[in-house]
Amino acid sequence: GPGVLTRTLLNAGVRVVALESNSAFLPNLQSLENSLDGQLKVIYGDFFRLDPWATGTVKPPALCSDKLFESMGVAAVPWRADVPVKIFGILPQRKERNTLWRLLFALYECSSIYRYGRVELNIFISEKEYKVLTARPGEVGAYQALTVLWQVGCEIQLLHMEPWSSFVTNLKNGGLAVPKSTRLPNDHLCLVRLTPQQNLFTGGLKPTNSSTFIFMVKQCLAKPKSRLTDRLNSWSLDSGGKLLRELEIPKDAQARDLYPEDYRRLFESLQNSSMFTETWFHDDVLESIRNIN
Repeated sequence: GPGVLTRTLLNAGVRVVALESNSAFLPNLQSLENSLDGQLKVIYGDFFRLDPWATGTVKPPALCSDKLFESMGVAAVPWRADVPVKIFGILPQRKERNTLWRLLFALYECSSIYRYGRVELNIFISEKEYKVLTARPGEVGAYQALTVLWQVGCEIQLLHMEPWSSFVTNLKNGGLAVPKSTRLPNDHLCLVRLTPQQNLFTGGLKPTNSSTFIFMVKQCLAKPKSRLTDRLNSWSLDSGGKLLRELEIPKDAQARDLYPEDYRRLFESLQNSSMFTETWFHDDVLESIRNIN
């Protein structure tokens, strides 16, 4: 884009590392870098092509996060420490949902950028996806697995809403196409701050079993109207009703009735239960991860 975010951050006096994925724009940025006495560092790369799954040599604009953070001079910190770095950007609209899923897996597994701690994202996303991320139980169409997992994983804060007209230009000149949405409002791009929860990995949830938690939530909300007891029984957990009673969850509760924290409590109770083993989940979890990535 025209560099509005970059200029705003520079004017605020903070040190900025700018990732530019289009080599044609590099000379102007590098000229600006040379005039700012160390406040701006320019790197040829694409944040949304970090840590590609393809094997072999990584060619720019694709990047490896370890090389990027090393060049920025940012060292890893413990998870419960302060935010080590803040990232600003605009999610590519054509792969917005897929990008949100990839970031989510990285968050829960403490991989990619989250190997360095609770990295804060300040990103423009479409209004419809913002509505999904902040939905409440029972909101038809909006309350999804993505909702639960982001709300458990991060504090979500709306910083600004900007009409699409501020971004859209003639498509022949590379402007953004407004994604169509019939069920949710989508008149704005929303600048949203996603700050990982400091207590995310206290209790039974850990990076090593987080894929199972993600899969459990996805399975439960694949059919939002289904009763939770039926889902537990389908997993051969015959004591599902007893477990729900212990968690003070109504036995006839539907999947879409549970709050995000209820799903976390359910998962942690399953982890501590003698009737639950992850072995029968394993193949389905791997297949789910493979499909998303």
